[in-house]
Amino acid sequence: MKFSTRAARIEPFYVMEVAKAAQAQARALAGTRSPMIFLNIGEPDFTAPPLVQEAAVRAIHAGSTQYTPALGLDALRERISGWYQERFGVSVPARRIVVTAGASAALQLACLALIDAGDEILMPDPSYPCNRHFVSAAEGRAVLLPATAQERFQLSAAQVQAAWGEKTRGVLLASPSNPTGTSIAPDELRRIHAVVQAHGGITLIDEIYLGLSYDATYGQTALALGEDLISINSFSKYFNMTGWRLGWMVVPEAMVPVVERLAQNLFICANTVAQHAALACFEPDSIAEYERRRAEFKARRDYFIPELQALGLAVPVIPDGAFYAWADCSAAAARLGVQGSWDFALELMRRAHLAVTPGRDFGSFETQHFVRFSTANALPQLQEAVARLHSLLG
Repeated sequence: MKFSTRAARIEPFYVMEVAKAAQAQARALAGTRSPMIFLNIGEPDFTAPPLVQEAAVRAIHAGSTQYTPALGLDALRERISGWYQERFGVSVPARRIVVTAGASAALQLACLALIDAGDEILMPDPSYPCNRHFVSAAEGRAVLLPATAQERFQLSAAQVQAAWGEKTRGVLLASPSNPTGTSIAPDELRRIHAVVQAHGGITLIDEIYLGLSYDATYGQTALALGEDLISINSFSKYFNMTGWRLGWMVVPEAMVPVVERLAQNLFICANTVAQHAALACFEPDSIAEYERRRAEFKARRDYFIPELQALGLAVPVIPDGAFYAWADCSAAAARLGVQGSWDFALELMRRAHLAVTPGRDFGSFETQHFVRFSTANALPQLQEAVARLHSLLG
C-alpha cells in the first residue's frame, strides 16, 4: 500500500509512545507495592465539575444531540465572549468566536485557512510537537527557532525579524507553553506582533493554558493587542474536559466565513452534548470550583519544582502557568550512567516506576537534555514520585 508523502512527514508523537510503554509496565506492576506513577501526560486529574456533568445528562435526556451550526451554539459563543470580558477585561464579540472539536481542530482549521504550500511558519524550539505537524499537514513548513532560558523558552521580536524570509507567512506561538509552562511577556508579544504586522503576516497563538496562569504579569490574552490575531483555546485544561473534545478559536471577522466553510466540510460541528455541557462551565459555582483547582495546580507546582531542583534536576525558568516542569536531566542522567533524556526517561520508568516525557518530542535545540514532568496529578502522587527520585538519585 502506498501512503502519502504528507503522512510520512508526520513524526510519531513520542509522548504517546512512552505512554504505551508505561501502560504496559503498569499492567505488570498492578497489585505490587510500587505501581507506576504517571507524570507524563498533560491531562488534569480533575474531571468536569457537577454542573457540567448534569448539563450533559440533561441534553441527552432532552434529545439535544443533533447537529449544531458549524460555528457552534450561539449561546456558547456568547458565554465565551462574556468570559473574555469578565476574566480579562477584553471585548471579544461572539461573532468572532468559532466553537471547534477541540483545540486540535481549531489549529487545523486555522492552518488550512491561512497556509499555502511552501509557506513557512516561525515557531519556538522547544514547542508542542502537534503544532508543527498541523502546519505540515497544510503543506507548510514549520521553522523552529532556538528559544533559550534567557528568553523564557519563547521567541523574541528580534528573532522573528531576523528569521523572516521570502516564504515566511507568520508565527505560531503558545503562551503559556507546553512543555515549559512559560508565557511570553506582554511587551515582547506586542513587539512580535508589530513585526508580523509590518510584514503583512499572521500571528497565531495557542492560549489553551491561559486559564491556568499563576502570575498576573503574564495571565493576559493576546486578543487585547487587536482584532487581527488568531487565538486558539480549549475546554480541556482549565475547564477539565479533555475527552469531551471541545475548543474554540477567535479570528478576525473576515475569516469567520472561511473557517465556517472548512468546518462544515471537515467536521460538520463540534460535539453537541459537549457544547450544551460547556454552557455550565461559566456558572458562578463552576468558576469557583475551577479557581479552587487552579490554586491546587499552583500548590503542586510550588511543592514539586523545589524538590526537583534539590535533586539536581534544574528547572531553568519557573513556569508561570500550565502544569509542567521542563527540567534539565543532564546531571541526573550522568549519575545513572546514561546519556540524554530518552534513556533517562526509560531508566526512571524501569527503576523508579515513574513515567515522564523525554524532550525529543518538543524540538531539537538542546531538548536531549530535558524531560517534561506533568504536575497534573494529586499531591500524594507527586510526593511519592519525589521519594522515589530521592531513592534513585539521592
